[in-house]
Amino acid sequence: MTSLTRLSLAALLLLAPGFAQQPPLIDRELFFGDPEISGAQISPDGKFIGFLKPFHDTRNVWVKRTDEPFAAAKPVTNDTKRPIRQFFWSRDGKYVLYAQDKLGDENFNAYAVNPADPLPAGAEVPTARNLTDLKGVRVELVAVPRSEPDILYAGLNDRDKSWHDLYRIRISTGERTLLRKNTDRITGWIFDRSDKLRLATRSAENGDTEILRVDDKGFTKIYSCDVLETCDPAGFHKDGKRFYLQTNKGAAEDLVKLELMDVDSGKEETVESDPEHRVDFETAIFSEVSDQLIATVYQYEKRRIYWKDPAYEADYKFLESKLPGYEINFGSHTRDEKTWLITSNSDLEPGETYLFDRPSHKLTLQYKVREKLPRAALAHMEPVRYESSDGLEIPAYLTLPKGVPAKNLPVLLLPHGGPWGRDTWGYNGFAQFFANRGYAVLEPNFRASTGYGKKFLNAGNLQWGDKMQDDVTWGAKYLVAKGIADPKRIGIIGGSYGGYATLAGVAFTPDLYAAAVSIVGPSNLITLLNSIPPYWEPVRKLFYVRMGDPGTPQGKAQLQRQSPLNSAQKIKTPLMVVQGANDPRVNKAESDQIVIALRDRGFPVEYIVAPDEGHGFARPVNNMAMFAASEKFFAHYLGGRYQEDMTPEVATRLKEITVDPKTVVLARKIEAASVGVPKVVATLQPGVSKYKATIQIHGQSIPLEMSTEIKRENGAFAVTDTIQTPMGAGIDTGILDPDTLVLRKRSVNQNGATIELVFAGDKVTGSMQMGTEDKPISADIGGAIFGDGAGGPEAIACLPLAEGYTTTFRNFDPQLQKVKLMQLQVAGSEKITVPAGTFDTFKTEVTPNDGGADKLTLWIAKDSRKPVKVSAVMPEMGGAVLTAELAQ
Repeated sequence: MTSLTRLSLAALLLLAPGFAQQPPLIDRELFFGDPEISGAQISPDGKFIGFLKPFHDTRNVWVKRTDEPFAAAKPVTNDTKRPIRQFFWSRDGKYVLYAQDKLGDENFNAYAVNPADPLPAGAEVPTARNLTDLKGVRVELVAVPRSEPDILYAGLNDRDKSWHDLYRIRISTGERTLLRKNTDRITGWIFDRSDKLRLATRSAENGDTEILRVDDKGFTKIYSCDVLETCDPAGFHKDGKRFYLQTNKGAAEDLVKLELMDVDSGKEETVESDPEHRVDFETAIFSEVSDQLIATVYQYEKRRIYWKDPAYEADYKFLESKLPGYEINFGSHTRDEKTWLITSNSDLEPGETYLFDRPSHKLTLQYKVREKLPRAALAHMEPVRYESSDGLEIPAYLTLPKGVPAKNLPVLLLPHGGPWGRDTWGYNGFAQFFANRGYAVLEPNFRASTGYGKKFLNAGNLQWGDKMQDDVTWGAKYLVAKGIADPKRIGIIGGSYGGYATLAGVAFTPDLYAAAVSIVGPSNLITLLNSIPPYWEPVRKLFYVRMGDPGTPQGKAQLQRQSPLNSAQKIKTPLMVVQGANDPRVNKAESDQIVIALRDRGFPVEYIVAPDEGHGFARPVNNMAMFAASEKFFAHYLGGRYQEDMTPEVATRLKEITVDPKTVVLARKIEAASVGVPKVVATLQPGVSKYKATIQIHGQSIPLEMSTEIKRENGAFAVTDTIQTPMGAGIDTGILDPDTLVLRKRSVNQNGATIELVFAGDKVTGSMQMGTEDKPISADIGGAIFGDGAGGPEAIACLPLAEGYTTTFRNFDPQLQKVKLMQLQVAGSEKITVPAGTFDTFKTEVTPNDGGADKLTLWIAKDSRKPVKVSAVMPEMGGAVLTAELAQ
């Protein structure tokens, strides 16, 4: 659609009945496309400003001199696969530091780039160095010491996936030094204002939080609170003897307050609790120049700040006088705190960033976030409150479409994710987008939302799908009673927990909603709890207390009842399901089941699956495609407006990620106990095979050398796979039974990590060593392991392969210590050419029976039964693809 045509349509809409004063449609690109400029950070010396801006269509870091225009900036990173979300300067201003994961796998590594480095030959940006460079490991930043600007303190879970050891990392070289091995369930480390490690927090076995004093030879517990209370250090006092503590410990305490506690004596003194007695203490603001507490912050319907420093209070009042009606946020600052980047925002303003010189009170506009977004066409967000099913008052925010009477409107409920978080007043792109389309948008802070006190939070315990869902449902009833909502045009949309609430809404109140969009919403709560990543181990007990314990009969029954998947046959609301293929918590197979349940019963359902996303979409093009589909979907069923056109890139992407529900096939559920060992019809042939291999990861192709050696020794087959990588050799050896080819033993050695496994009967025993830590392995596996590890492809080649042949067998995941049922299918015959020649092959696909994203494809020569080509998709490496072709 041309710009002229769109202007003409907008003019016609303004003349049409019912749209007399309604603003024209705002292009969705202005809501959800990459902002032109965002996230600015001033360097500690004040000479440079870094910011985020698209480079080659992906959000990257740019840097300019502070006195230069933004047009003079140069990019310093060039990530083409994943937008960089945020960054910060090193203490000396030499490096830009950021974290990045792989295609949504949530395993973040830390990166550093020196903007002043010369460009390598042919490169457009300086080289970004991966400071941690670990696969399957999640980095957690702990501290950036002022006294050592070349140092980061970070937690790494490379030794034990569940717990982060404390490391000292030198930014300039990447040198890592282990400071504290975490064998005590430590969840956090706290340094004082002289950069000395003083405190740690620990998650006890029963879920309690403990605050520990760090002594030379260990820890001393100085404070604790139970699993349903809050206690957390908020920084040290300048005297070095006391620390600030936020806590609501004790039956008499409901709201989180701020205290001071003496590290040695344990003496406590109250600093402050909410002067209005409404909400929890939210955060403290400290000066890095004076080390003094300068302000406390609370969030009720809107934010409140209580200043402790007269100079800062005077500066804030000056800013308020210049920017009336806005919330003002102090961002980054120079080392002397004389120059700040501050941002003003409101419900109608995504953000205006200014350079503020404190001594002169000079205020200079730097940029507006989403500058092209027409502020005058946006709608106000208002705080509202209503009673739920049991009389509990629910705080919420309501955004009404601009230019139309607030009567008999189509409505969207927008429950937030978490669920242990909350919505706040301010600019919300979701709410503004749909308000512009003509919908009233309600954001309920249902029970279990944080910030409103312990009682309100704990009222959500065990209430997923029950009282928590009532709080959403009664929000819809509130709008109907007010005459705002047309009861026949109520929809619901949400992501993560909001996606769960969407699915629960259409499953448990099937007559309420006329349309629904679930974005990465879990439908099976037991699967969700079982998929808790290892680095969430510290809060596993909290999940069980707040959601339900799947390890008890009562908890399991409750969670099954509250899982929308088990009530999918009740859903009749038109539904759109949005899924990330690499989502570690929402199993695609369960989204498939929801889609099939509606499809097979003749109810409308649409399905979007992004192969390069995890739990939530990060790539703007995927978000644009999703919102283009969802606004058209809601327009069809609820009668709102929608933008028909889209860019060619978005149109192509939407076509790529849209799944025809007719093609969705439910994976056949197989009980592990019923799976035996597939019968082989041939045996292995001793010898050596060499392969040319590559691994495709994040747009790079890395060449590898691989070989497989088969020997007959000690009454068994010994198969050794060797892979030569730029980081060294990896060796995987399997000992296979000579008759059945089941796995008897397995030994893996790669990059200093070793795994030793012995399979006997229905059990596996052994150990896994990463670094200096030995982790024992002992598990019931229910039967023999086949087609796994070294010798796996060769054993599969000995099966009675033919077109249409299928079988199921067990693999074993040593990290999770769980059996994986694998489904094998011969997809057909195919003639392929590899370096060793041309072969007639059976194309054989092996996939997890639970619908996981990993996939192994083998091309097996029909005459020799030799694997001549292998392709393996590895979601644990961010969707990397390994391809190996027989060379000789």
